[in-house]
Amino acid sequence: MEASLSLCASCYPSSSSYPKSLFCPSSSSSFSSQNMKAGKGSSCSPLSWRSHFCTFSPRWIERKPEPDRLAAFIRADRTSSTDSVQFDTLSPRVNAVKPSKTIVITDQAAALIRAGVPVIRLAAGEPDFDTPRPIAEAGIQAIREGFTRYTPNAGTMELRMAICNKLKEENGISYSPDEILISNGAKQGIVQATLALCAPGDEVLSDEIYERITYEPAQFTSFASLPDMWERTLTVNGFSKAFAMTGWRLGYLAGPKKFVTACSKIQSQFTSGASSISQKAALAALGMGFRGGEAVSVMVQAFQERRDFLVKRLRALDGVKLSVPQGAFYIFPDFSSYYGSEVEGFGVIDGSDSLCRFLLDKAQVALVPGEAFGDDNCIRISYAASLSTLQAAMDKIEKALALLKPAIPV
Repeated sequence: MEASLSLCASCYPSSSSYPKSLFCPSSSSSFSSQNMKAGKGSSCSPLSWRSHFCTFSPRWIERKPEPDRLAAFIRADRTSSTDSVQFDTLSPRVNAVKPSKTIVITDQAAALIRAGVPVIRLAAGEPDFDTPRPIAEAGIQAIREGFTRYTPNAGTMELRMAICNKLKEENGISYSPDEILISNGAKQGIVQATLALCAPGDEVLSDEIYERITYEPAQFTSFASLPDMWERTLTVNGFSKAFAMTGWRLGYLAGPKKFVTACSKIQSQFTSGASSISQKAALAALGMGFRGGEAVSVMVQAFQERRDFLVKRLRALDGVKLSVPQGAFYIFPDFSSYYGSEVEGFGVIDGSDSLCRFLLDKAQVALVPGEAFGDDNCIRISYAASLSTLQAAMDKIEKALALLKPAIPV
């Protein structure tokens, strides 16, 4: 399959208002709208340019009636010559990466909702609570006071010091500010640590983003606090889950200085420092008390009530097995007894992916296949939703499963 890139210049009513220049990768030069028409200013042919990664060939510039829009379309073109995108020239790294199942299903559910389908979304790990008011007010105040410029790449000193204090008091591990790196979410910290330190087979990370969301009698222990593990562990944490700050995009990494410095070097070239506003909000979050104070405690209690509700409903379903989760806000029931069932108009349920597609189709509930987390026998249900939402979802799931019969004796 070949493709070409077609540019819609509906926002340019005349040639004089075309973009002043476009960059030509093959010649490290630019060419103006006049040179574009004349074929001058680069080694490329008119309206065509080439790079050593892939080749783009815009076929036309087309005017449309909408005035303030610039659209770019990749369209299939089986008749294209070499002046087309060669998809096999993508980086092997990209080809080896699979899209996040959670994000894919969340986006699918959002698209269905926009189309008028009343999908219940239990896929994403996002608390349904608002960010606690003191945290939100700190972010607003940062904007009002003009704290909207770049911060140091590693994060503000006051936030790194507050994180050091938190790790010592709550986790029993000691760090200095230069052993802390603030990132744009915990995922960025994980990626940078992997790029900086890991070879195949290495294990150095401890993702502790759910540390505050645990249910008694379970007790959380930080991996770096174990004997002989501080020097060998990079701890990743953040503010998204416990403080309901998913959209603030702030995480952090703690570890030995030489490792954190390497991660900081990568961040300096990727994104530079995290949002200044979010850092002020995070500082307020850490000031709310031990383990997040009352605001976090109230959310954790609600999560536990939701967990207990789901455990009861799922255990009442034929053929479903599960372990009771001791933390976070997901449950991971085993539905493999339904695999092998065939549904008219849908096909065979042959794994967690097809079961989730079936439940999205028949029950209009979005869930994540367990294969994305290493166990195809299970599906992941997020209970970061209200009890009424969870009840409606379970009613729909139970009704859809009635169309199936457990194919494997339990």
